[in-house]
Amino acid sequence: MMPMRAWTFFGRHWALSAFRDAAVAGFVSALVGSSVNLLRPDGIPFIQKTEYAILVPCPEIKGEARGISPKDPRIGDPAFILIDARSREDVTAWRVPNARSIPYDYLEPVSSGVIKDLLGVRAKGIIVYGDGESPDSGRELARELAGKGLRNVFYVEGGAPVLHGSVEK
Repeated sequence: MMPMRAWTFFGRHWALSAFRDAAVAGFVSALVGSSVNLLRPDGIPFIQKTEYAILVPCPEIKGEARGISPKDPRIGDPAFILIDARSREDVTAWRVPNARSIPYDYLEPVSSGVIKDLLGVRAKGIIVYGDGESPDSGRELARELAGKGLRNVFYVEGGAPVLHGSVEK
């Protein structure tokens, strides 16, 4: 017959002692960590006092904008507002004459002041061109403007790269 001590290694007593040892190790670790944190001058607070800004809500784009060709005659029509959605650096390198610069930011919605300015102008429509990449900043800005209540919003398919070749400087 086997001694009882060897049998408890595989039985119920072994599992209880392993659980007890893990609980003691966890408690001692938490105690040591909390003590070190309290001794530090800039320790991590146990209860956060200010809200963390870890998630940035993306704007909900709801509007539909129609794509137009870079050779569309409405691009040169002064009755339409032309908007350049590219970055300021790209705009300084080249832009369509008389185009307004409204750089599109994928995380920051267009300000209400810009929307009010565009609503105040009596135009047949708005034509937006962007960087021509995927996703195109012009298309995304046009969809956002349409989602904010602006009517007759178009975007140039292919953006500034294809528009550059078809519009005189």
